[in-house]
Amino acid sequence: MKILVTGAGGFLGYYIARDLKNLGHDVYNFSRSHHKDLDEINVETRAGNLNDPSSIGRALEGIEAVFHVAGKVAMWGKWDDFYQTNTIGTQNLVNACIEKRIKKFIYTSTPSVVFGSGDIENGNEGLDYPKEFLSLYAKSKMLAEKYVLEKNSNDFLTCAIRPHLIFGPRDKNIIPRLLEASKKGKLKKIGNGENLVDIIYVENAAKAHIQAFESISSDSPVAGSAYFIGQEEPVKLWDFINTILRAHGQDSITKSISIKSAYVVGSIIEFILKVFRIWNVHPPMTRFVALQLGKSHYFSHSKAKSDFGYSPVISTDEAIARISP
Repeated sequence: MKILVTGAGGFLGYYIARDLKNLGHDVYNFSRSHHKDLDEINVETRAGNLNDPSSIGRALEGIEAVFHVAGKVAMWGKWDDFYQTNTIGTQNLVNACIEKRIKKFIYTSTPSVVFGSGDIENGNEGLDYPKEFLSLYAKSKMLAEKYVLEKNSNDFLTCAIRPHLIFGPRDKNIIPRLLEASKKGKLKKIGNGENLVDIIYVENAAKAHIQAFESISSDSPVAGSAYFIGQEEPVKLWDFINTILRAHGQDSITKSISIKSAYVVGSIIEFILKVFRIWNVHPPMTRFVALQLGKSHYFSHSKAKSDFGYSPVISTDEAIARISP
């Protein structure tokens, strides 16, 4: 098939595009500019912008399926930036796909769309969206996911995949920031260190997207559904972080701060940033980050397993070995 992958030059998008190519599909990237890494896997770029419907229309010429992976990911920023890219951009893409009679649409969502303020232990897809969001990113992704799933029909098959804490080669977000914070002595354990979270190695996440794509049909349960995916079992977050740090020659984190204290610090930082209208920064703490690092949030993957046969091929131990220097 001829398949468009938005953000194929990024982290997860690259592996999805690579694996689709290996399966014999014709794959195209959609982004504002071409990424040299895509030359290695012979993926051509159709340049455009999610907020420019005309460029989306041109990029979709001849396309039969879309993997929508691109988006604005950040723990802080202006609402309009998240909303225009993640929500309106997704709506523009969905509407153009329907107009072009494209059959399959696989959307990369996030478990953050159901994260409120409490622990989530073995949660499933029946969880409701929270009434209030501490993360503008999560709120914008929730609105986009909701739109994607509501547009599912016999003529336009959609699903949403919710990978949790993706890590692996090419990651420029989670692990690099942890390593940098640790080097500067700014990383502290939040809470008692016993909180369990889901993680997923990037190649397992890519595989799940493609399995959903291959399984979706008008009479399959995949159509119109969302799915949590992760490694086989959750990990103790701070044990995992310390394993990563030690693998990169850094000391384990021993200093700690309570969740309540971290939340208060995050509130103060957010207040200051709002007052002075500072948006394009990566603050050391926010309320959302405090809860993400201190609370448990892991999910059942049984629905993905039963509906499209998902199971991680690469174990957590092997994955850590692959990202170690």
